[in-house]
Amino acid sequence: MGLFDSLRGEFIDIVEWTDDSRDTIVWRFPRHDNEIKMGAKLVVRESQVAVFINEGRLADVFTPGTYTLETRNLPVLSTLKGWKYGFDSPFKAEVYFVNTRQFTDFKWGTKNPVLVRDPEFGAVRIRAFGAYAIRVVDPAALLRESAGTDAQFRTEEIETWLREKVIGAFAPAIASARIPVLDMAIHQDQIGRQLKSAISEQLAPLGLEVPSFTISNISLPKEVEEAIDKRASMGMIGDLGSYTQYQAANALEDAAQHGGGAADAMTLGAGMAMGNQMAANMAAQQQVQQQPPQAAAPPPLPTAPAWYLGIGGQQAGPFDVPTLQQKVAGGELTRETLAWKQGQAAWTPAGQIPELSGLFGMIPPPLPS
Repeated sequence: MGLFDSLRGEFIDIVEWTDDSRDTIVWRFPRHDNEIKMGAKLVVRESQVAVFINEGRLADVFTPGTYTLETRNLPVLSTLKGWKYGFDSPFKAEVYFVNTRQFTDFKWGTKNPVLVRDPEFGAVRIRAFGAYAIRVVDPAALLRESAGTDAQFRTEEIETWLREKVIGAFAPAIASARIPVLDMAIHQDQIGRQLKSAISEQLAPLGLEVPSFTISNISLPKEVEEAIDKRASMGMIGDLGSYTQYQAANALEDAAQHGGGAADAMTLGAGMAMGNQMAANMAAQQQVQQQPPQAAAPPPLPTAPAWYLGIGGQQAGPFDVPTLQQKVAGGELTRETLAWKQGQAAWTPAGQIPELSGLFGMIPPPLPS
């Protein structure tokens, strides 16, 4: 083997990555001091993207497939490199493989309770936990903003930061949803969609997105849950008197099965309690039956019509009928005096209004001139 053949053996012929870690997002091809020769094979598998970095600058991005590294396949890299000795020379560009599959092993949970305002319970503290997934959608942005020159960028490096992002977005999502606490369980999907959208928007500059977000549980403080259970129990009991009789009947049955002096005493006490309860119920029913029926209330008194008069060119009133009789006797109200009440189309002389014409029956008309 000649010297040239030995040097060619130092060149890398195949550039590929088979991931068996399940948590690696970015992996740098271990070139060491070897060079990638022109004509080498680049194998990019499904759920992968290969990014070439030359002299610190992004040169090319390769999607899934098999490529032969030649000048026609690397136009940008060739321009950046500016080789002096022809395009058959090897090159030392760095190759980063970016995993574009979903990483589904992310968990989240509220470290401290989140205070929300509920229309029924007022201010309530709630806790929640669940899981979510992330995926790389912009490999170039991920390398620039997150991975950098890390030879193996893993999920554990951003897990804590992502969790804080999720928890920070949880409280605004709950507040904007305006869902009562008791209904949050059936609206977990709706809240999850809001959180997924909000977090994806925050991660977009890093080249990441959240394809799925799950809320596993939303829980209330222990004392609030106990209060809800008590209220539900009271609703199931319903009539307290019937419930007491049912309990007494069960006590009698248990005592009859066990027997003995203690059982007899228990039977006697339960029987007396049930008898007292039944007697009280019967007395209450008799009292209700013996109560005389209440007299019906009279209807409201009719409202007297209010009359307005035109006296001396000015509106006066309102007046009731007895007041109008006094004015007729005093000469203030005559047949020619204009009068009006609600519902009347226009002012009309009092003598032409049937309701008022009777007021002038006892007064003779003026003597003719």
